[in-house]
Amino acid sequence: MSDTATDTAMDTAVAASAKPFRMSAWLQAYGVYLAVVVLLVFNLLFTKNFLSAANFRTQLLQAAPVCIVALGMALVIGTEGVDLSVGAVMSLSAALIPLYLGYGVVASIVVALIAGLAAGLFNGFLVAYVGIQPIVATLALLVGGRGLALVIAHGRLVEVRDADFLSLGTGDIVGIPISVLVAAVLAVLVGLLVRRTTFGRRLVAIGGNRSASTLAGLPVKRVLVGVYALCGVLAGVAGVLATARLGASDPADVGLLMELSAITAVVVGGTPLTGGRVRVLGTVMGAVLMQLVNATLIKHDLPDSTAQMVQAAIIVVAVYTARDRSSR
Repeated sequence: MSDTATDTAMDTAVAASAKPFRMSAWLQAYGVYLAVVVLLVFNLLFTKNFLSAANFRTQLLQAAPVCIVALGMALVIGTEGVDLSVGAVMSLSAALIPLYLGYGVVASIVVALIAGLAAGLFNGFLVAYVGIQPIVATLALLVGGRGLALVIAHGRLVEVRDADFLSLGTGDIVGIPISVLVAAVLAVLVGLLVRRTTFGRRLVAIGGNRSASTLAGLPVKRVLVGVYALCGVLAGVAGVLATARLGASDPADVGLLMELSAITAVVVGGTPLTGGRVRVLGTVMGAVLMQLVNATLIKHDLPDSTAQMVQAAIIVVAVYTARDRSSR
């Protein structure tokens, strides 16, 4: 074979091998948007009353807490970590709200957020200073946090009757639900944090290469503690909104399996589990996608267990797509 023929064959082989790489990269970056569009079209064609304003309001209200928790999870995953305790933190915040509503709505919300902050600081301390793997450190609070919440609430549901507090879950501002506005504002703030602040750039750098970041003199431990603290506070916010929407504090149910939904939203949104990148808009769309999946299955008379299995399958596909890209 001549040199020219050999070069041509090599160029063809390189082009063929590059095609799957481009496809996996495109799917990781934009697959969530395509999936949302496909689900919307499917529901428009085959789901009754999908276009109603009441339905869209319901979908947004249910997606808002997932979106808020997923934003915090995206920051943690951006550092090549994970936080399995977010659901338990929501439960803990919810359990504290009825105890402090007598001091006013603001006081109860502040206490709930302080609980989320304390939980996040605890997780960050274990990961950054004790050196425990994130999955193990946050698993401890996943079990202990919900147990503590059940102890605080004496193992029972507590009804909330404060109208001002309940308005957080049912009220509107210019026709938009308050919880949806809160989620949107937090998404913008997290996006600015990642892209426009030194803290955000350090976060991404640490996730990309922690050893190199340490050698470069970055405050790795402080950034890690800060990231887990932010994740805890956002979980606390979600706990407050979930309690306001339900009209009751139920530590046994609030935030249950939220860690699965949040991780799915983040991974499907294009943030790799290997860290070094945070896709905020993709995370928001991932939360919307998870809500659309659940709503579609429920509206077509499929049980919640099926929705959970579908979420697991989506995680596998998203992680495989990212793995396929990184291995090339």
